[in-house]
Amino acid sequence: MKRLSVAILATAIGFGAAGIALGQSESEKEIERYREMINDPMANPGYLWVDKGEALWSEKRGSKAASLEVCNLGKGAGKLEGAFAEMPRYFADADRVMDLEQRLLWCMDKIQGVDTADVVKRRFGGPGVESDMQALVAFIANKSNGMSYKLPLAHAKEQEMLSVGKALFDRRAGQMDFSCATCHADEGKRIRLQGLPDFSKPGKEAKATMDSWPTYRVSQSQLRTMQHRLWDCYRQMRHPVPEYGSDGITALTSYLVKMAEGGEINVPSIKR
Repeated sequence: MKRLSVAILATAIGFGAAGIALGQSESEKEIERYREMINDPMANPGYLWVDKGEALWSEKRGSKAASLEVCNLGKGAGKLEGAFAEMPRYFADADRVMDLEQRLLWCMDKIQGVDTADVVKRRFGGPGVESDMQALVAFIANKSNGMSYKLPLAHAKEQEMLSVGKALFDRRAGQMDFSCATCHADEGKRIRLQGLPDFSKPGKEAKATMDSWPTYRVSQSQLRTMQHRLWDCYRQMRHPVPEYGSDGITALTSYLVKMAEGGEINVPSIKR
């Protein structure tokens, strides 16, 4: 796996160097061609996390020696197809709107009796750290491939969460006085060779971005979830680091999912 990651990264660096000599549009075409080359499931290391997540889903763990197979993700106990495409959503048993990672923590606690403090400690994988959550998200999200996001809004708390998410998207704060909108509310913005999708309105860019998370990050040799992506965005903006599984992140995710409705989910994808 490490050798594969190094080889892919070397290819990415090569395309990056080529982009200096090429015009912006040509470099974007080369980057897209590179992504198409490595997005075959047989060459995507992200599927290693899918396999691990499948095993964790059915493994009996915790003080109750139970599996997650009776966890209700919105489609009924143990039903996974299409569940990820309709989250965040309201769960009556918890009386909260939850994204997938929040809901899994709840099920681990209530159904399995798992020490969720340890799960949260290992929420993001890295050298010597394996994340159960990243694997479970990869497995469950993969079950929505070919489907489109449809944010549930029938409950008042779901509507409130969407409204809060929009406010958070526009809210400037932190040492740099940045908001999400600073980078993601106009067309054509970029950092170096990296295009910045416009999330200020529904459209192609929002769909293409949200439809490809969770993703395998070549530069990190890790499967990353949307929780990690938003945590890292806040870190880079010099905002206070949000708590894992916070309602604020769920609200912001609700807004992003709403902007991405109508695209086709295809995960895990693979990115730089």
